Amino acid sequence: MIGDMITIVHDYWLLLLIGQYPNGPLGGLANTIILSALAIAFAFPVSILMALARLSKWRALRWPVTGLVYVTRGVPLLMLILWAYFLIPLWTGADVPSFMIMLVTLVFYQGAFLSEVVRAGIVALGAGQMDAARALGHSYLGAMRFIILPQALYNMIPSMISTFVATIKDTTLGYVINVPDLTFAASQVNNQLLTQPFQVFLILAIVYYAICWSLTYLANTIERRIAKRRAGVVSRPQHAVMTQAKIITEQP
Repeated sequence: MIGDMITIVHDYWLLLLIGQYPNGPLGGLANTIILSALAIAFAFPVSILMALARLSKWRALRWPVTGLVYVTRGVPLLMLILWAYFLIPLWTGADVPSFMIMLVTLVFYQGAFLSEVVRAGIVALGAGQMDAARALGHSYLGAMRFIILPQALYNMIPSMISTFVATIKDTTLGYVINVPDLTFAASQVNNQLLTQPFQVFLILAIVYYAICWSLTYLANTIERRIAKRRAGVVSRPQHAVMTQAKIITEQP
């Protein structure tokens, strides 16, 4: 079986890597990475706006966004993809590429999940940060931009990487609307071979596992570094206080 897998990779590695490009649309692993990266890049600012709306005192802004977040998180991603696939062309009256439909769906889906991470990061800082910023003369938006969000986003880096891992796995659902990603390329290989589906999709699973494991390892490493830096920041003031107390007690 291993020999068959090596043969499949040797014969179809280009199709699995870039799809039919340059004689056709870009696909394969390259398209999966591009789709995931663009989804996170656009979902990030969307999540910040959603989180700020959910923390807003204006009910007319907070309630609709809260409902949107709950609906998006409560409905299966596959259902959202199918809705977008049929509704977006109907609303726009244009032939929208499946890649764009999948991208829009992932942006709102991952944006809803990331917004809860952002909101939790802001709430975890406590109200004292905002009160201190306002006391220094910052407006609400200025305090969020220069004081609150930088701290919250720094603490969120591991969670954002974990969300990127989930996004890479979610791209496999694009197969149902013919997005030319890695899963679609593996299906093309399987249709050509017909007799080796287990080997083909085992290769697919190994590739996804390698990518997701690498990103998870990166997230854990960054989380440990953030924890060490926090410990160092906390320990220095404590050390200074203890040293000052020792000097005072040693005075005659």
